[in-house]
Amino acid sequence: MHPKPTTAKVKITGLLVSFLGAVLLLSACTASSSAARNAGDDRSLSAKESDAASAAPDFNLKNLEGEAVQLHDFKGEKVYIKYWASWCSICLAGLDELNQLAGEDPDFKVISIVSPDFKGEKSAEDFSKWYKSLDEKNLTVLLDPDGTYAQQFGVRAYPTSLYIDTKGKLAKTVLGHNSNDLIRETVAQIQ
Repeated sequence: MHPKPTTAKVKITGLLVSFLGAVLLLSACTASSSAARNAGDDRSLSAKESDAASAAPDFNLKNLEGEAVQLHDFKGEKVYIKYWASWCSICLAGLDELNQLAGEDPDFKVISIVSPDFKGEKSAEDFSKWYKSLDEKNLTVLLDPDGTYAQQFGVRAYPTSLYIDTKGKLAKTVLGHNSNDLIRETVAQIQ
C-alpha cells in the first residue's frame, strides 16, 4: 500500500508541472528569452518610427545554388524577408504557405534567410541538402553564415519578418508567424 500524498506535495507537484509547461511554451522557436521580453502586443514600428527608419543592412548572401544576392538588387521594390530555422516548428508549419506566396508572383519580392552554424542551425551543406529534399520550389532561400546579417537586423527569435520599403529602409519588424494575408496587408502599408 502506498502512502497518501500530502496536500503540500500535491500542490508543489502541480506548480512544478505548470511551470515546466509554461517554460516549454514560451521557449518554442525563440533564439533567446530577450525576444519574449522585448516583444509587446504591437511588435512593429509605428508610422512615425517607420518614416525615420534606417537603411536596412545591405546584405550580400548566396542562394542555395551559390549565386550572390544583394539587397540593393531590389532597389525600388518592396521586399518581404523571413528569417527562419530548420529546427523551428512554427517556421516549418508556415513554409508551404510562404512558398505559395512566392509562387503567386506578388508585387513585392519574397525572400527567406537561414543562418547556418548560428543559434542551432545546421551547417550550410547539411541545410542545403535537407532543404532541396523538400518540395518548396518557389521560395528564394539565402544563407547567412554565422548569422552575420541576422545580428545586424536584430533577429532574436524565429521566425522574424522584416519589411523593406522601396527606399531600402527597414520599415517594419514582426516577431512570429505572418500569414500570407498579413504579409500582403503589411507590404501594402509601406512605401
